[in-house]
Amino acid sequence: MGRKPHVILVPYPAQGHVKVTFVNTESIHAKLMYVMLEKFKEKIPISLVSVPEGLESNHDGKDSFQAIESGSSFIQITLVIADISVGWALEVAGKMGIQRAAFVPNGVGNLAMIRHNPMLIEAGIIDDYGIPMKDEFICLSNEIPAWNTNELVWSFTGDREVQKLIFKHFICNIVENVQISNWLLVNSSYELEPSACDLIPNILPIGSLPMSDPLGSFARNFWPEDSTCLSWLDEHPPGSVIYATFGSSTICNKQQFNELALGLETLGQPFLWVVQFLQMECLVGKYGKIVEWAPQEKVLAHPSTACFFTHCGWNSTMKGLNMGVPFLCWPYCADQFHNRSYICETWKVGLGLIPDDNSIVNRHEIKTKLEKLVSDKDIKANSLKLKEMARKSTSEGGSSFKNFIRFVEQINL
Repeated sequence: MGRKPHVILVPYPAQGHVKVTFVNTESIHAKLMYVMLEKFKEKIPISLVSVPEGLESNHDGKDSFQAIESGSSFIQITLVIADISVGWALEVAGKMGIQRAAFVPNGVGNLAMIRHNPMLIEAGIIDDYGIPMKDEFICLSNEIPAWNTNELVWSFTGDREVQKLIFKHFICNIVENVQISNWLLVNSSYELEPSACDLIPNILPIGSLPMSDPLGSFARNFWPEDSTCLSWLDEHPPGSVIYATFGSSTICNKQQFNELALGLETLGQPFLWVVQFLQMECLVGKYGKIVEWAPQEKVLAHPSTACFFTHCGWNSTMKGLNMGVPFLCWPYCADQFHNRSYICETWKVGLGLIPDDNSIVNRHEIKTKLEKLVSDKDIKANSLKLKEMARKSTSEGGSSFKNFIRFVEQINL
């Protein structure tokens, strides 16, 4: 029998991105080790190693990558799977003759649009720094939602310099990382984004990726989950609770925060609200329960959950689709705007919120859209259809299942 393949995984250092070895920066590694159950640290079938924070100071990354090899029991590395934005790992793997797979944590549609950046620049739609030159929509296909030039993946409202920085040092690097990768693994399915998948030759949709941990031991969050919300959900009738959570990085000002709280409260329906760092300064009355972090998959799967009030991050989007719940969409930045377009326009499983003239989503808008969403039978029916489609794609014989098996077979050659 030949030697077992040894795979190194290098995720992007953020909450939603996290024999196999996971390589994280020292600060992320420390957070994961802190929240992991002590009795499982030596038993899980995954190795965790760390590298210094300052990787950018090492121009070719080779020393850091050799440190990873040292921390991986000196076993020869077969394959490096790195987040699409962690270019240094893909570049160094290439120099060392190791095969590379880039993991795309976002949807295929946005990756296809990013790959078209050179053509958008040539057409004069954006400049060399990603700044829109024309006020128009960008359309790659009739089946893919168009992009508003003010809602691109790298858009950063109110600060053009930050937007330029994101484009030149993040987005443009992704284009190069696509070119140097042997495979592109993406947390999506062909059925969800067929036209976008057809635009990228070496794409392998393998989603929706499993969200649960069969061992119940591996830390998937940086913050402890408040499981009391599950017993609270048990006390409510089926399809009665609004689940509201907006990711680990969304920030809103005091006025917007108060409008959100009042919109939920005046609905007169029970709601579970995830609020990071307990940043509220208002009471939520008799209907709501607030937690700092929730076991999201269990909440979405709970029969009491009526809908998912979300920022439309891709991980959250995929979880919601897997559980068959309707969406109320409130995108904040990056790919979230296009995810909203998929949800509301293409898949028809949700509704979007519209800000007022002061760029505030007011309490009336929130209350009205929630009332409409929870009573819309067509949206609920479409949500259940996508849930079944997601189940089939990852089941034996499904498109994602076949792609994953094909990928594993190729790295075992």
